[in-house]
This record gives sequence, C-alpha cells and structure tokens, in this order.
Amino acid sequence: MYQAPIDDIAFTLRHIVGLDRAMAEGRAGDLSDDLLDAILAEAARFAEGEIAPLAAGGDREGARFADGRVTMPAGWKALYHAWRDGGWNGLSAPVDHGGQGLPLSLAVAASEMWNGASMAFGIGPTLTMGAIEALEAHGSDELKDRYLSKLVSGEWMGTMNLTEPQAGSDLSTLRTRAERSGDGTYRIFGQKIYITYGEHDLTENIVHLVLARLPDAPEGVKGISLFLVPKFLPGEDGALGARNDAFCHAIEHKLGIHASPTCTMIFGDGRGDSGEPGAVGWLVGEENRGLACMFTMMNSARLFVGTQGLGVAEAAYGKALAYARERRQGRSTLLARDRAEPASRDMSPIIEHPDVARTLLTMKALVGAARAIAYSCGHALDQAAQATSEDEARFWRERANLLTPLAKSFPTDVGVDVASMGIQIHGGMGYVEETGAARLLRDARIAPIYEGTNGIQAIDLVTRKLPQSGGEAVRAYLSELRDIASDAGGRNEPGFAALAQRLNESLSDLTEATDQLLVWLGEGRTGDALAYATPYQRLFSLVAGNCYLAKGALAETEGTARLSLARFMADTLLSETGGLKRQVLTGVEGLNAAREAL
Repeated sequence: MYQAPIDDIAFTLRHIVGLDRAMAEGRAGDLSDDLLDAILAEAARFAEGEIAPLAAGGDREGARFADGRVTMPAGWKALYHAWRDGGWNGLSAPVDHGGQGLPLSLAVAASEMWNGASMAFGIGPTLTMGAIEALEAHGSDELKDRYLSKLVSGEWMGTMNLTEPQAGSDLSTLRTRAERSGDGTYRIFGQKIYITYGEHDLTENIVHLVLARLPDAPEGVKGISLFLVPKFLPGEDGALGARNDAFCHAIEHKLGIHASPTCTMIFGDGRGDSGEPGAVGWLVGEENRGLACMFTMMNSARLFVGTQGLGVAEAAYGKALAYARERRQGRSTLLARDRAEPASRDMSPIIEHPDVARTLLTMKALVGAARAIAYSCGHALDQAAQATSEDEARFWRERANLLTPLAKSFPTDVGVDVASMGIQIHGGMGYVEETGAARLLRDARIAPIYEGTNGIQAIDLVTRKLPQSGGEAVRAYLSELRDIASDAGGRNEPGFAALAQRLNESLSDLTEATDQLLVWLGEGRTGDALAYATPYQRLFSLVAGNCYLAKGALAETEGTARLSLARFMADTLLSETGGLKRQVLTGVEGLNAAREAL
C-alpha cells in the first residue's frame, strides 16, 4: 500500500526549493510553517486512506463505455467528490474565483501524492487545473464569471482537446473547424482523439477546451483558435441547460491507467438537444492565437505530468523497499562482515544483498532528484507571479521555461525506470499482478509520451529555452549549480570534498555541451544541435538533480543520510555525464553516417 514520503516532500520544499524563504518574505500567500505541515499531513492521509485502496480495483475494472457514456469504476465518483469537497482542486487557484491562492509548488507536492496513490485518478484534476490557468490568463470576463468558480471548486472538470488522427505533435495539420454564428458564439465540427477524461460521470458538466481552425484562418499553426465547448450549456443563472453537440464516440483500451477514460470525441454531428449540427463554443483569447492560449494550459500540464512520473516512481520505490526488507533469500556476506559475526545459516532479507541495495539506492536517488527538479519548476512559476519588478518576473519566467522540459521529461523517464527496477526487486512476484508492481510500470509508461513526448521536450529545451536572453538564462542557472558545488567543497565534514569534485566534473561536462549547442544554434546548425538533444536533456537533469541532492545534504542537521545519498548518485549516476557530453559534441557525424542502416 502507498505511503506518502511527507518528510522528504517537506524537506525538499523548504530547504532545496526555497519555500521557507518565500514564506519568510511573504511570497507564499497565507502559507505558514504550521499550515504547510497540516496540508501535507492531510494530503498524505487522503492519498493513503482514500485513493490508494481504490487503485487496484480501478485498474481491474477500468472505465466502461456504453451508449455514449462513460461509467467510472466502483467507488470513484464518491472518491472524487470527497477529494473535491476537501478543497484540493483549488489549492493554488485564484482567490477571486474561490481558490486558496497557495503556492503552485505546494499543489505540485500534493499532486505527487495523488499520483503515487493512483496515477489514473491523479491525471483527471491535472487537466482541470490547466483549464483554470488558461481561462484566467486568456478568457473573457464573461467566460471567467460563468466557468471559473465551477472549475476551481471541482464541481465541473476541464479537458484539453488537441490531438487528431493526423495531427499529433505537429498541430499544423489540424482539421477541426469552427464557424462563426453571428451571435458571438461559434459552431465546432471535427474529431479529437486521446482526450483524457473527455467523458465520465464524476461531475455534472465537463468543459472542453478545443483547438479548431476558422474558414479564413492562415495555414499552419498560426491559424489555430481556442474554443470553450461545454458538455451542457449553462444558462445566465448558471443552471445547466441543453446538451451540447459534443459526444464521446469510444474509449481506448490501453496498457495502463485503465480507470482514466481516454476518449475519442466527436463535435458537431447533430446529436445535441438542438438537433442542429455544430457544438456551441466560445472563443478563448483572440482568433488565430489559440496555440499561445493552449500553451498556458500545456505548460501547466507538462509540469503536472512530471509529477505523475514522480508519484509512480516514489510508489514503486516504497513498494520495493518494503518487499526487500521482508523477502528472505540466500545468506548475505555483506551483512556478516558489517556486523563482525559469522554468516548465519538463516536466509537474509534481500535488502542485505549488495546488488539489491545498489538498485534501491539508485531508485531513491532518482526519485529525490526528480522531486527537486519538479518542485523547483513550480517554485519558479510562483516567484514569477510574486515578482515586484519586470526584470525579476522575466528572470523567474525564464527559469520556469528552462526547467519545464526537465520537469516533464526527467521525472517521467524516472517513473518508468524506477517502476521497472521495482519489478526486478520483486523478482517473479513483480511480473504477476498480485503485488501491484506491474501496474505501476504499466501506468508509468504513458507519461513520457503524452503532453509532448520527451523527445519534443528535448527539442524545446535546446532550440527555445537555451537561447533565452542570448544564453544568459541558462548560464545564470549553471552558475547557481556551481555555487552549490562550491559550498559542498567548502565543508570540512567527511564526504563533502569528494561530492564536490564529482559535481564540478559533471558541471564542466554540462557547461561544455551547453556552450557548444549555443554556438551551433547561433550558426544556424539546428540539425547538429538536435541530433543528441535527448542525451543532453538527461545530462542536464542528472547534474541539476544531483546538485539539488547536495543542497539538501548541506541543509541536513541530523545524521548524514542525505550526504550519503548525494555521494552515491555522484559516484554512480554522474558517471554517465562524460559519455553524454561526448554524444552531444561528436555524435552527429556517426548518426548521419549510420542512417543508411535504417
């Protein structure tokens, strides 16, 4: 059963991310030390006691589709209502519309727990939170007044409708069309696929945000508009009225997240209550500027998808750790040597075997690094919102931009890797469904794919985020990481000097690779820069994550566990950075030459 790592979550927020300082400076809303502890404790209680017990049943039963309707697994509707009534949907939402206005980094931490307990449950509210952000930033006052309070409370849920059969990562070929109605509304026609929670019975209304193209729109992505299309049309008084012409056609049968309905949506085929074809929609933002509006929602979704990978990774680590402490096989010579006693004839817990211990420590280090990166991205968005000058706001926006592809890609890759290691720790029991270890891997595998594949994140990192402010944004961040390594080198306690040396070596690898990519981009050699963008993304994430673990070790006041973990990661995982750097710098020629093998 899932157990939330409250101490690690709180420590990361306070001492690695910087929430303590934000609270002291009055930059965290009404959040205080006591309130932070209370919220995390209650989130953990709900995740462990309410969500986790329904995860396995939800996976077995799955969402069910019949006659255009989706029925959620047994107990899930009551679960969602309890979660909603607890105020969790509005944790970081604007106060003006009923939210609590607390830091986004805190909502990210809570999301880790929802997803650790059940990723199929945790993904649903993610889209609603993104819809809130998109409407708050780009919606008209009328749309905000009519929809935001219901979305913030969780009474209604939101969706994001981008993908079509021919338009996945490349939205320039999008075919869903919108027609002006003459009364300020639009009629939407088309098909969308892979729409998460596009239909369900958890809420009485579902608010779809749909990308579509007007008849006179320019070609390509510059001709896309964003529309709000509700399942039921609310009246002036907010009461739900006619059924809109927007229906679920089918749900997908998937590898994992079975309780999350992944829908094919049909807009405008004449099944609405009016009997006339065309789903009624309202423009969000400006005509032909929809992609910019949608990216507000997508960037939020990417961060929260990162927390899905993080939550699954933590759950897999916790499950594997508990199993390794209980499962006995063989006799550990390591245990006998460490205790200076003869090897016992009794079998040892497998955690005492060196290879198992190494695997568990790898899992724990990856989870800790991923957590720090994801929370730091949320904190950067918080600081940008709280900035008191445009220069400060730009600094933090660029920091959030830089961290977003890392916060999406690294935790989701870690989710898959750690869940796979968890199965290995369980042995044969991990491969069967009884232990739940297999479900975690099945669930985790989608996270590196949706909301922009991790390869797309690498393209975004290299071509859009590195060149910010002429490269100064990334250089400032690398300077902060070097400061952490320098602080570690200045500590006299045993272990810090070796840690600092490893960090500095890997920071040199990262800096050299970054500088070369910026040179190539400046010369217009984009193909060279992109050839090994994904290895660069991992290089960046490993170094940043290990520096964050070192920052935690520097803040440690009792024991040396955090220092030991940071050193373990530096001695093992950071050994990759030299090879990753070489791929970035010299791999393009080999890649181009080897294409004939394909």
